Amino acid sequence: MLETALSIESPWPDSTDWEALALRAATAAMERTPHGEMLRFPVLVEISVRLTTDAEVQTLNAQYRQKDKPTNVLSFPMVQADLLDTIDQNSDDGEVLLGDIVLAHGVCAAEAAERKISLEDHATHLIVHGTLHLLGYDHGEDREAEAMESIETDALAALGLHDPYLISED
Repeated sequence: MLETALSIESPWPDSTDWEALALRAATAAMERTPHGEMLRFPVLVEISVRLTTDAEVQTLNAQYRQKDKPTNVLSFPMVQADLLDTIDQNSDDGEVLLGDIVLAHGVCAAEAAERKISLEDHATHLIVHGTLHLLGYDHGEDREAEAMESIETDALAALGLHDPYLISED
């Protein structure tokens, strides 16, 4: 079973059910990976999602990635990628914290406006993306990026959302 622990800072709008959105996005991502079987274990798999300001994300990005600028999403895995396969129905007293996903409002809102999509749709994509990072996926090399993008596209399609990598001729 998957659970998301959510914390929200202003200026993220409170008119959206962010917790339900985060759970749907993370579930859709996990289901499309070999780690999707974790969703059927009697183990509580938790992902923490923080919706916050650009300033907080900039601080985290500088501290952990030595990049002193805000970015749309940061992921902080709590389980090493090579240990993910050891998670089974008897893991850690029935609970596994996969990690944290942090989204920056200003960056996300600007990217959504640029793409002419809603903030909610873009946040969904970024949570899918962040979940895949927690599951050991990366996009540092072309082959890895293509595999990750394919999973993201499939997950978003299952949620009724657009392909974020489709190039528009507008």
